[in-house]
Amino acid sequence: MGAGSKLSRVSGSGTRARTRRIACTLAFVFACGGQDLEPGTIEGPPRRLPPAAPSGSQVLFGDLHVHTTYSIDAFLYALPMFSGEGVHPPADACDFARHCSQLDFFSINDHAEGLTPERWEQTVESIRECNARASDPAHPDLVAFLGWEWTQVGATPALHFGHKNVLFPGLADGEIPTRPISSLREEEFERQPPLPLLRLGERTLPRPYSDFAWWIHRLAELENCPEDRDVHDLPPSCRENAATPRQLFAKLGQWGLEFLVIPHGLAWGVHAPPGARLDNQLAAGQHDPTRQRLLEVYSGHGNGEVYDSALDRPADDAESEVCEEPTADFLPCCWRAGEIMRERCGDLEPELCEARVREARQLALTAGTAPHLVFPDTRAADWLDCDQCRDCFKPVFAPRAGETAQYSLALARPAESGASTDRPTEQLRWGFIASSDDHHARPGTGYKQVHRKGMSDARGFASPRVEGLLRWLAGRGAADPQEPQPAVREVRSFGALLDVERTASFLYPGGLVAVHADGRSREAVWDALVDRRVYGTSGPRILLDFELLNGPDGAAPMGSEVPFERSPRFAVRATGAFEQRPGCPEESVIALGPNRLEQLCRGECLHPGDRRHPIVAIEVIRVRPQSRPDEPIEGLIEDPWRRFECDPDPAGCSIEFEDESYLASGRGAAYYVRALQAETPAVNGANLRAEFDPSGNATSVEPCYGDARTPNDDDCLAPVHERAWSSPIWLDRIRDS
Repeated sequence: MGAGSKLSRVSGSGTRARTRRIACTLAFVFACGGQDLEPGTIEGPPRRLPPAAPSGSQVLFGDLHVHTTYSIDAFLYALPMFSGEGVHPPADACDFARHCSQLDFFSINDHAEGLTPERWEQTVESIRECNARASDPAHPDLVAFLGWEWTQVGATPALHFGHKNVLFPGLADGEIPTRPISSLREEEFERQPPLPLLRLGERTLPRPYSDFAWWIHRLAELENCPEDRDVHDLPPSCRENAATPRQLFAKLGQWGLEFLVIPHGLAWGVHAPPGARLDNQLAAGQHDPTRQRLLEVYSGHGNGEVYDSALDRPADDAESEVCEEPTADFLPCCWRAGEIMRERCGDLEPELCEARVREARQLALTAGTAPHLVFPDTRAADWLDCDQCRDCFKPVFAPRAGETAQYSLALARPAESGASTDRPTEQLRWGFIASSDDHHARPGTGYKQVHRKGMSDARGFASPRVEGLLRWLAGRGAADPQEPQPAVREVRSFGALLDVERTASFLYPGGLVAVHADGRSREAVWDALVDRRVYGTSGPRILLDFELLNGPDGAAPMGSEVPFERSPRFAVRATGAFEQRPGCPEESVIALGPNRLEQLCRGECLHPGDRRHPIVAIEVIRVRPQSRPDEPIEGLIEDPWRRFECDPDPAGCSIEFEDESYLASGRGAAYYVRALQAETPAVNGANLRAEFDPSGNATSVEPCYGDARTPNDDDCLAPVHERAWSSPIWLDRIRDS
């Protein structure tokens, strides 16, 4: 039977049946009652700071992507069935940022889809209290920003816009919205679990499982806000929703507040369907260049910087495509599906075996984000390193080339009438930052490469028995292991949350956003973010400065847009991060006490020594935007365009360079730099730890599991060049009006 015939047998009734089976089974296994989760208590005092520096720019470090267990996925993975360490409410984020990672600023960004009105109010009050403890507002030890994550997922490339964090500079009642805005679609509201089953769960399950059932029940009872009404006229406790960026920007605009929207994790193949690309973000109203000014290039979920044409997949109808054969650099999952089928043929007739190999490839090609479900009884290692980048620095899982930072810099579309730009083309011009995307209320986890299970989002099942039960409840069995099956999965499905072993090798301690700010105040940090005087690091506190030396108004910093008609000259200065001492400084021990220090910081804090890691190279990337929509992207990205080797001097590395070909090219360009530190061991630095034959074919992998197959004390370390990414500088050709 062909793939199309099989697909026609699958419907939403299977998902509903699995939901009933899950709820009923768990209800009879456990017994207790559920309740709400409190925001916790902030315990630590403010840090001691040196006196305020004289006026002038200084580098501050922060994390603008932090989840607490007010996010549904964070709470789920904190449960005992995932060997979770328990809840981490908003108060933990404040204490961790202040005394474990010793950040200068951070934000809370729980998923709006899971925030009840009560939990939104509790988040607001916790962030206010965190700031109130920061002593002098002009020179605070810590600035805490308020926000949420708009977690959009589309089943097809055309409908997919990805995840975005929404951030506000103020905290007073007139400076923040009444409610967060979620990204749910109408069909997702219709898929909610039946209320009677949720009531049964919250009354019969033991805590914390009953608390989870209570929470889902509370969300299911929320009324949706009326559509087509101004946000000021909506009931205070309804659920507000925006299914597209256009709707999100419109609703945020109605508040009349200042805000930033920061896309992140765009290239992550766990939620972005194959063929997803940023082109649809330039459609009318889907991008606001005045508010969407930053892009999270790196997080604890990986690096989405580099465009690789070998990983690019057109957004056309997948069923008409052909599964490409593997190369020495890349193994497509559709091809691997065929080989898995071939290995299972056994005594099948050769012609039938080959027919099923072809069918397996086609089914995997059309499987979206879940090709492994073509054979649902397989494990992560069975798929080798299919769909993964083999030579990337801390890559995201199954990267989507059309969603990467470099692709975004090359993308250009003719400006539409009424667009908010004075250029003939619309472009995605955003500063580059990094953050953690941590789900344990731990901002800035990347200060040390330790405690993989805790300082990264690696997680796994508590035991094979628990995993087997949950896989059965989710319908993850194979009717016939010798026959591939359609891999159909609902967006935001329960089954997707069980795929922890696929991603565990691609989760890292988080990155940092650095700002060149004119002071430590909230206003100074916010102004630097809006002006794009920012850069990102993969975790270490690397110092980086990048500027255009001969701008028409003098030197122009990273993040600048400059009309330019001569050969540009640039300067880069980079200094490596301080080497870290073990343990925690005395001030952190006194502030939190030994028990909370161990529970929250795992006994390891930012604890810099006196010597810095050397910078070994600075790489310059030049990207020229498209001159027409059909111009190939690949030839516009030069990575690296220049590479400068640095002396291994802990004092840092400084270079200057000039682009003498700029004028002759006849077009504008964007430039940014990477500063590479000397190699050091890093969590999951080798990802799947693949072995290859002499022809470059993957023969085996040794995943870094989140469960007991990889011991808790094994951090899966491998040497990498930790790095920092500057924001781009855009040079525009001056055109006659």
